[in-house]
Amino acid sequence: MNMHTSTSQPKTWERPLRAPEAGGNKSQADVELWRQLVDRIISVGKTYGWTKAEVARRIGMPDGTFSQYYSGKYEGRLDTLNEKVEQWLDALQETAGIAATIPASPAYMPLRGSLEIFETLAWAQINPDFVMITLGAGMGKTATCRQYARTRPHVFHATVTESTKTVHGLLVELAEQLEVREHNPARLARAIGNKVRRSSGGTLLIVDEGQHLDDGALNQLRYFVDIYECGVAVVGNSEVYSRFTKHRTDRSYAQLKSRIGKRLHRVQPYEEDVAAFIASWGVEDPGCVKFLTGVGIKGGAFRQIDKTMRMATMAAIGEGSNVVELRHIQSAWKMRDVEDMA
Repeated sequence: MNMHTSTSQPKTWERPLRAPEAGGNKSQADVELWRQLVDRIISVGKTYGWTKAEVARRIGMPDGTFSQYYSGKYEGRLDTLNEKVEQWLDALQETAGIAATIPASPAYMPLRGSLEIFETLAWAQINPDFVMITLGAGMGKTATCRQYARTRPHVFHATVTESTKTVHGLLVELAEQLEVREHNPARLARAIGNKVRRSSGGTLLIVDEGQHLDDGALNQLRYFVDIYECGVAVVGNSEVYSRFTKHRTDRSYAQLKSRIGKRLHRVQPYEEDVAAFIASWGVEDPGCVKFLTGVGIKGGAFRQIDKTMRMATMAAIGEGSNVVELRHIQSAWKMRDVEDMA
């Protein structure tokens, strides 16, 4: 469930001026329960920064019906809506409680592989240079790039997709991330270039999920390095680089390939990094460590461990235990059904 805590408290969460009147299809117990539920709704609405319309949507109740219910003006059966609202509040509380008990591995860990990424990004920023970072899935490259961008000045981190893989799509995405306001397509590349032009400490443009980029977009990034002297790091899987090794009669990659100053490539994480990531979950049992190590060296690496441990932890909590055992982990891996554990 997507829950974003907000420090703002919408004015809509003021206590209703009136309460339903007991009588007819509303008992006094129904009215008292309504009061309790309204208090809980107000608390939830303020905590998560939700509007009345958002709460109504999450409950599965029409806006008009919820508005009448909340204001104490609903003329229908109060017990029916009370039950629906109470079930939602209880489920929300249970979900939030479970989520709070599940430990999460840190988004960034200073592992050996992470430090190699840092060194490659720093090389691109200082020189400046064009580098490629091609790692297997789930090895923390995105989290590491975000950490680098958070802790270094003049670093911009953009992510491309299939819909932004062309030159124009790339430029629009970069403009959004760099807060460049230029609506003339012919001037967009220049405006972005002026924003990333080499500063006294070096400027770096990190382009994540780079395997989606077409040849023209990659060449555009090379242009930024050549003309504006900024560092560029294309981050993604091996596909982004493999095109340079293929022999094609219709296209030459010699010019672009010669611009690549450094390439960091790894298919699997270091064993010491897998061990450290498992330890971050508080796993010490040798059997559990061995099993999770096997999970970590498969495709998906740290992400596989993370998802498996989350599911295993929920299973343990469901049994009333705070200890995740090997059987929980094995069951979680099997239930995820992402790959046979040979």
